[in-house]
Amino acid sequence: MAVGSVQITGTGQLIELNRRLRAAGGAPLRQNMQRRIRRAAEPLRADLQDTVRTLSMRSQGRAAGKRGGPSPTTRPFRASIAAAIRISVRTSSNPGARVFLDKGLLPRDIPVGAVKQMNDGRLRHPVFDNRSRWTNQYTPSLWWDKTVRRHEPRMRAEVARVVDDVRRQLGG
Repeated sequence: MAVGSVQITGTGQLIELNRRLRAAGGAPLRQNMQRRIRRAAEPLRADLQDTVRTLSMRSQGRAAGKRGGPSPTTRPFRASIAAAIRISVRTSSNPGARVFLDKGLLPRDIPVGAVKQMNDGRLRHPVFDNRSRWTNQYTPSLWWDKTVRRHEPRMRAEVARVVDDVRRQLGG
């Protein structure tokens, strides 16, 4: 699974259910369904945010004689990433719930690729934006994927339960 997007869909069932909702004129029913699907995805988003905030990052260390210094930014790196994790719920085309990293909410100096690198276990970046000096920082591998896998069965079951409830309310 790629970092940045997690989708829980039951495409055939949800598309068929959406057609029946439109035919029944069920805007309140559709809103209820969206709210329940979003609620099913909330624990995953919260867990991903907590995981990235508490993710241990170790540095490769400074070579002898090299200078260090305070960070040039006051913005916390991991908190910025956590704030960019979002949920999208759709009942129309490509229905389902999606938990993703919204690159529009990331600060300009944090590329989406940095989060993918962190998931791979190594973040390589220039030292204080000096492109002639690079360093590595290490994180536990596959932290995004492992967090998603823990929540996937619960989310699939909840979405199936929501679809069944709405189908029952439509009388079929």
